[in-house]
Amino acid sequence: MIDSHTHAWGYPSREHPWTTGPILDLVDSFDVHTVYTAERLLADMDDVGVDEAVVVGYPITEWTDNGYTIDCVAEHDRLHGVVMLDPFAADAAETLRDAMAVEGVLGFRLGAACPRDAMWEYFDPTVTWLRDAIDETAFWEAARETDALVQILADETQLDQALDLVETYPDLDYVFDHFAHADPGVPPDEGPFSGFAALAEHDAVAVKVSEIVHRSADGYPYADMHDHVRWFLDEFGRERVVWGSDFPNVSDAASYDEACSWLAHVDGLSRADREWLTDRAFRRHAGL
Repeated sequence: MIDSHTHAWGYPSREHPWTTGPILDLVDSFDVHTVYTAERLLADMDDVGVDEAVVVGYPITEWTDNGYTIDCVAEHDRLHGVVMLDPFAADAAETLRDAMAVEGVLGFRLGAACPRDAMWEYFDPTVTWLRDAIDETAFWEAARETDALVQILADETQLDQALDLVETYPDLDYVFDHFAHADPGVPPDEGPFSGFAALAEHDAVAVKVSEIVHRSADGYPYADMHDHVRWFLDEFGRERVVWGSDFPNVSDAASYDEACSWLAHVDGLSRADREWLTDRAFRRHAGL
């Protein structure tokens, strides 16, 4: 079992100060230690039976400071990493190549749902910079050269921008997070979430059923999002649907066990389906 979406961060220091106020407020609400280190993550993984995990860069420090994420994967064989990059930075291509040279780093994440001038401070589904980033050709060439996995958090209303990116660079591999912030009250085939249908036509695109705890308006096992899970399976096939917990970000409302075990309650999923969602799909898509 591999958890495709976790976070970990280290103690603040002069070199790596905690700078992002909204994230600091979030951390105070978590039901974990304020400093959720890789060692604490691994201990929680052992408690619930998770074998490996992907540590996604966490912007408690300056958001492009990937030092701790890289340290995690360098020190722990069971952890893989996804870094946070600014594709518009003058040194973006070089930074990506340096990160991908570290064994265990799989790719990078783009917060398309965030404003460029307030990255990871809040979400704004009206921003359109993901489409502008398509023109950063040197950056995308570096992504090709390093075989970097492109992880994107986009709002469901921004999927047209994501489709433009995928159609421009179809030879990259993509994975989309967190149900694209879908509204559980809207059937998946009727609202903007249905924009995933066009993305599903590209074999290089996978989706994550992650952060369900916060996407759902119900409590465990988050039944109001189960139709979205089944719709993903119908559109993408189980080979391109990936489970991730988003722990400890969801620890304000769920235990790690709940964030891991809810799939057992989704009607219509076979044992083989769950094996693909919790292990085989991500390994196949990320080349593990």
